Amino acid sequence: MILSPHFTLEELTFSSTAVRLGIDNTPGEEIIEHLKILAQGLEQVRALLGHPMNIDSGYRCDILNAAVKGSRTSAHLHGYAADFTCPAFGTALEIVKLITGSTVEFDQCIQEGTWVHISFAPTMRRKVLTAHFANGGVTYTQGA
Repeated sequence: MILSPHFTLEELTFSSTAVRLGIDNTPGEEIIEHLKILAQGLEQVRALLGHPMNIDSGYRCDILNAAVKGSRTSAHLHGYAADFTCPAFGTALEIVKLITGSTVEFDQCIQEGTWVHISFAPTMRRKVLTAHFANGGVTYTQGA
């Protein structure tokens, strides 16, 4: 199913972890509507970057989110978030700085190591964070 000019339902729901563990990550109709919002936001980011993006994670059902140790309040659970890279543009930090300096409306934009997490949940807080991975856990600081 095509959600926007450059993003499909399959792309925003695919998970190698789900395939490996036999988890059904098929979204219901409400989540599909949220994924359309996500796809439209990603279209804006793609236009800003000027290059295709590699989506690593989009929608996650509860079981998949638990399997990847995602937050219990993650926007991925509702179809509003994606993790991505864009090597043709630059690093995760460069991407976050470009997005946060633009007029693109988002809820959260997080530099998570080598990838970017962006969400388009209805709250649209423009919250910018940097993830720090240490001792098997993750902490977040404000800003990029």
